[in-house]
Amino acid sequence: MKGLLQFLVAKIILLALASSFVSGYDPSPLQDYCVAGVHDINEVFVNGRFCKDPKLVTSNDFFASGLNIPGNTSNRFGSFVNPVDIPGLNTLGVSIARIDFAPGGQIPPHTHPRASEILLVIKGKLLVGFVSSNDYNYTLFSEILYPGDVFVFPIGLVQFHANIGKTNAVVIGAVGSQNPGLITVGDAVFGSNPSIDPKILAKAFALDINTVKYLRTVFLPEDDIVNE
Repeated sequence: MKGLLQFLVAKIILLALASSFVSGYDPSPLQDYCVAGVHDINEVFVNGRFCKDPKLVTSNDFFASGLNIPGNTSNRFGSFVNPVDIPGLNTLGVSIARIDFAPGGQIPPHTHPRASEILLVIKGKLLVGFVSSNDYNYTLFSEILYPGDVFVFPIGLVQFHANIGKTNAVVIGAVGSQNPGLITVGDAVFGSNPSIDPKILAKAFALDINTVKYLRTVFLPEDDIVNE
């Protein structure tokens, strides 16, 4: 009985370790590829997308163009992210995007909860960085990047990218997940739905209530502000 109990405990521990490892990142595919297709009764549902019949897969399913085309940076942040949509990326655990910055443009502080990221500067001068967790005293790691420079952002940590040059900037960003997720700090804190109690935010950020209410008008959609 004692030996059986030890065996069961060991098995539970191994299953827990295996489960935590598997759930932490994109699962490994069980086939060469699972090209994303349209919904069909004969297709298989895998990782959020339907798999195209492998017999119908072509080279075009693994190809995309357009990263040479500038994005429209006429917005509040002065930046534009253009993710590449390649059907063949489905289940492969990677994705890539072009990011354009107007002078002074930025990608505000945010996190990718499911992936690390690597940036390659193609054009311009960028200030980038990330902040470690409390385990490492919220240390800021930051660099000024020029064309040809590369910077890596660990999974889940708050990061930012800002064009500090006088010309437009272009960056290629790649992440280690098919869907890395995006949590923009300002949107999550001041633009949540439903809203976080302003008294909690005022105390947490050492702000007065009126400042919190103003920030909510910045981050909340207009309809949500009217309906509050």
